[in-house]
Amino acid sequence: MSAQAQPAPYDSQRAAELSELLGHVNACWDNERRSLSRQLHDSMGSSLTALTMHLGLLTQKMPPDPALLERATQMKNLLHNIIETNRQMQHRLWNDKLEFLGVRVALGELVTQFGEQHGLVASCSLPEEEPRSPRSHNVVLLRALEEGLRNIISHAQASAVEVTVDDNDDEIMLTVKDNGLGLAVQADVIGADSAKHGLRVLRERAAYLGGTLTLVPGSGGGAILTVTLPKPAP
Repeated sequence: MSAQAQPAPYDSQRAAELSELLGHVNACWDNERRSLSRQLHDSMGSSLTALTMHLGLLTQKMPPDPALLERATQMKNLLHNIIETNRQMQHRLWNDKLEFLGVRVALGELVTQFGEQHGLVASCSLPEEEPRSPRSHNVVLLRALEEGLRNIISHAQASAVEVTVDDNDDEIMLTVKDNGLGLAVQADVIGADSAKHGLRVLRERAAYLGGTLTLVPGSGGGAILTVTLPKPAP
């Protein structure tokens, strides 16, 4: 065996070790995000709700002074803004719908909210029944959809997005298709590296589960993001 061929087994072992480490780090990060989200809900959320109730009681007992009532209204509005910010932070850290309502609801509502928030035509085709896929697979699908939608609104300048989930006995596949600028133009807008890190991490997460993530130009323009994950044997 030549000296040049000797490093191959080491390189393969090293790549496998790095992949396993990345999978462990991602799992730990997901658990930490889930824990932080619940802390925000259980601790800060309940405290803010209690403050709102106390402020309402104080407002009822205050003298009818316009200046005091105006100040109380400002405080009430400020509390409502903090509560909404807290709710959004919880959602960005961890989507509880994924855990309590299933991946169908989590993906479907994310697409609907995205379309309403950004004024895009957003359609979503989902399986009739809840996919029988592990939690680890569902998390990757949700993160991939979040990253895909984030890139669309940040760089693609699209007016429509179509999301499809295909589920069968062997694998589950998520496809995100937009009618935006296309990959070549996006690369000029966002640079060669900055937009790729999120997708690279997701590609490694998919590979760790035995799957693939691809991003290719659409036949009529735009781009198509596809995540395919094999289902583990029962």
